[in-house]
Amino acid sequence: SRGWGLEKVVRTSKFRHVFGQAVKADQCYDDIRISQMTWDSNFCSVNPKFVAMIVDASGGGAFIVLPLSKTGRIDMSLPTVCGHTGPVLDIEFCPHNDNIIASCSEDCSVMIWEIPDGGLISPLKDPVVKLDGHSKRVGILSWHPTAHNVLMSAGCDNVVILWNVVHGEAVVRIDSMHTDLIYSACWNRNGSQILTSCKDKKLRVIDPRKGSVICEKDKPHEGSRPVRAVFVSDGKILTTGFSRMSERQVALWDPNNFSEPLTLQELDTSSGVLLPFFDPDTGVVYLCGKGDSSIRYFEVTDEAPYVHYLSMYSSKESQKGMGYMPKRGLEVNKCEIARFYKLHERKCEPIVMTVPRKSDLFQEDLYPDTIGPEPSLEADDWFAGKNGEPILISLKDGFVATTKNKEFKVIKSLMATTSSSSSNRQSDSVVREQKESSALMCFI
Repeated sequence: SRGWGLEKVVRTSKFRHVFGQAVKADQCYDDIRISQMTWDSNFCSVNPKFVAMIVDASGGGAFIVLPLSKTGRIDMSLPTVCGHTGPVLDIEFCPHNDNIIASCSEDCSVMIWEIPDGGLISPLKDPVVKLDGHSKRVGILSWHPTAHNVLMSAGCDNVVILWNVVHGEAVVRIDSMHTDLIYSACWNRNGSQILTSCKDKKLRVIDPRKGSVICEKDKPHEGSRPVRAVFVSDGKILTTGFSRMSERQVALWDPNNFSEPLTLQELDTSSGVLLPFFDPDTGVVYLCGKGDSSIRYFEVTDEAPYVHYLSMYSSKESQKGMGYMPKRGLEVNKCEIARFYKLHERKCEPIVMTVPRKSDLFQEDLYPDTIGPEPSLEADDWFAGKNGEPILISLKDGFVATTKNKEFKVIKSLMATTSSSSSNRQSDSVVREQKESSALMCFI
């Protein structure tokens, strides 16, 4: 019986020994003036081709986009994406096209940009599409996970807008639901629901096309500081927030029974908002506090207490923001299960999370088929009511894009496309063809 008791204490998990390690100094991105704006977004977005970071800009807003391989000291004169007239507050790469990135700003606009392979050679001032619909600054962006060219934005006007980016059109406008500042907004796995946290102390699960509340929770955390919320496995919801005594907390909820949390754990008394990053393939959630110098990680399972502390990556310097690499951009032969891009005041430092394994063979248990870059359906179909599950890919041989590369095109009358050659152009109003990749694009 003594052995049985010990068994209960030490929970078996293949992620118990995950460890974080910063890369060597020459693999960092140095001499970048990261934005000083006080705003609780990631300030960084990354994919298998590029890393993008919001930077300080006088007289407007700018962000920098670098090819992943362009490490070392970054020249001050390197061109930026600088079309916003106010500070940039959030950026996010499109999950279905690594050359497309969205940005939003204090200037009340959302802009869509196309980054050429190899990065910028001159300042980029003109977006492919400009989306105007908010009356106050826009602080949150999130691309739809499975529908092509659907983007969600949330502004300080307490409005959530769902855009059909190809048409440059605000198709759904949720403007009377949130009575105060929206802290976070995200999609579920297939993009059939959105989840918001708000200063009015409500957590809402929303039907995005009807613009109606499916269910809501009052005061998921008692404190008055910002709450963050993400969907995790099986439709459950993980939140971070603060107690009445300003202690930081993490909680797990079942939206079918919102009355009590499945678990609510107190972490510490730091003041930074905890940004959650959930990996559906491993069930691991990483909590990165803005201003913290650590990343805590937990495993979310079906067994009480549901959110199990694994470990913590600690360093000396605090983080100003954090980028999170999609799974298809990781080095599977090194048993890398996550890679973060930690922003310091003057640099970006990749941090690699690894499961120690003796064999250098492909570890199938660590890498189930994962979300690939191919969308399941087009924007018009999604807005018409269809849903599409993520199209999964195997990482066994390292991810190589063998499918056609989605080309980003918009309505002719709205704006000419930046990437199609004259021979490729069509007079039709909307072109949604796929452009053949001229060569296989290796993402690893």
